[in-house]
Amino acid sequence: MKRDWIATARTLSEALPYLQRYTGAIVVIKFGGHAMGDDAEMESFARDVVLMRQVGVNPVIVHGGGPMINEMLAKLGVTSEFVHGKRVTDQATVEVVEMVLSGRVNKRIVQAINDQGGRAVGLSGKDGGLMICEQSDPELGFVGTPSEMNPKVLHSLFESGFIPVVAPLGAGRKGETFNVNGDTAAGAVAAALKADRLLLLTDVAGVKDETGEVVTELTPENIREMTDRGVIAGGMIPKTETALAAIEGGVRAVVILDGRAPNACLLELFTDHGAGSLIRRPR
Repeated sequence: MKRDWIATARTLSEALPYLQRYTGAIVVIKFGGHAMGDDAEMESFARDVVLMRQVGVNPVIVHGGGPMINEMLAKLGVTSEFVHGKRVTDQATVEVVEMVLSGRVNKRIVQAINDQGGRAVGLSGKDGGLMICEQSDPELGFVGTPSEMNPKVLHSLFESGFIPVVAPLGAGRKGETFNVNGDTAAGAVAAALKADRLLLLTDVAGVKDETGEVVTELTPENIREMTDRGVIAGGMIPKTETALAAIEGGVRAVVILDGRAPNACLLELFTDHGAGSLIRRPR
């Protein structure tokens, strides 16, 4: 037992430079995937977020909720049409989406953080005019792309010691409600805040090369070149596109990492080893 205490003390001591480095920093975390459905992983994630806030980081959580939306649509008997493999979000569907994201999912994350001693506040991109959207594609209905961001509400929450938890919904200029892809929303929030880090929690370890090994550090040019060669493909393409847009918008660095790994966010921020694939401009 004594050895465990010594190891814990050593770990805390080694983390000091990183704790100092991120004091006052804004870190946007896209939270989704398997961890959202598992109570133990939700609890672990919430504890990590509270610790980040305790040591002076300003975390913002942007979450998804696709599986929960699908489950509720099925329960309510709302049928969906698809265009080019993408769901059409009609008026009935967007009402369910808002109910699930702003209600069930958002409040579950808020409660998990509060249960760990944090002070979380749930909101969506519609609150405080945070996320103004344009329709992405008329064929897809109420699916939006952020066109104007107003992060004042998030800064106000930081100043009051709160942790914002943001559902990916935006307001149209005519009062519409738009469903926004979770990664896209997280990237837009991070860019609006000029965040130090955007952490995209996924179900894979990071961006992999031709041999299947995770590449720990990449530049935007590396990403473009790997995409052109087909090394980055499938579901990783929209994540890397989000990363490139965020960096272009002023985010210092983006990390794509496995959200299922224990304490993934803490490993990335507060250890020399890090986690996943870090993407940033050349130094």
